[in-house]
Amino acid sequence: MEIIIRDNPQDCARVAAKIVAKYLRGKKGPVLGLATGGTPEGLYRQLISLYRAKKISFKNSTTFNLDEYVGLTHSHPQSYHRYMKEHLFDFIDIPEDKINIPDGTACDLRQTCLDYEARIKASGGIDLQVLGIGRNGHIGFNEPMGSLSSRTWIKILTENTIKDNARFFEDAGKVPRHVITMGIGTIMEARHCMVMACGWKKSQAVKAMIEGPVTAKWPASALQFHKRTTVVLDEAAASLLFHKEHYGWVEKNLLEWQNYEMP
Repeated sequence: MEIIIRDNPQDCARVAAKIVAKYLRGKKGPVLGLATGGTPEGLYRQLISLYRAKKISFKNSTTFNLDEYVGLTHSHPQSYHRYMKEHLFDFIDIPEDKINIPDGTACDLRQTCLDYEARIKASGGIDLQVLGIGRNGHIGFNEPMGSLSSRTWIKILTENTIKDNARFFEDAGKVPRHVITMGIGTIMEARHCMVMACGWKKSQAVKAMIEGPVTAKWPASALQFHKRTTVVLDEAAASLLFHKEHYGWVEKNLLEWQNYEMP
């Protein structure tokens, strides 16, 4: 893993946007895996700014979102279809037919999951997968004690995740119990994973992901086996890391072509 620590969420978003922009500029037809939630919002604002400044374009890219609630219509205020439109897609030049988000309203959810996996494979696989991390260490909606080799499937949310997400709904009773999510096995096949985490509430999960043992108790710890994972943290999220000074030393001594902060 490469660990990047910045002072605040705004600086994290700026670095993350540079990583995404590198793929948009450097690869013909990049395939991006996208995430939802509070943390990626800053990233998407940065990407919109870069697009408006004509520094990047999404017209040749394909996107796959990590997950979607089961039972919410695409126009529902808390659906991830709606989230992506309001936070990114309505403001950039990505073709609509290149956008892929799991369909939580499908009549046959099992077939929808199989088809989603097939579309990812047909696209050539994901070049860069953007990830957040839950307080319990979930990535996507792969909750603790699930398989570390799972594929896109229907998952049941834990009570803690439901409580965490209740702030987006009228009350906890309105939060769907089921989701479609890329599995950890699916995520691990992305050529590059980028995890973003901000705030002290994520610090324990971040420590477990980076420095703890690989265990289903902390699903994100599976990324220790990934061939290329970049973790972008603010100081609060990085506060429990034992080797924090070492990560800073490594970044200071990167070669020019390895440094995301270079022009």
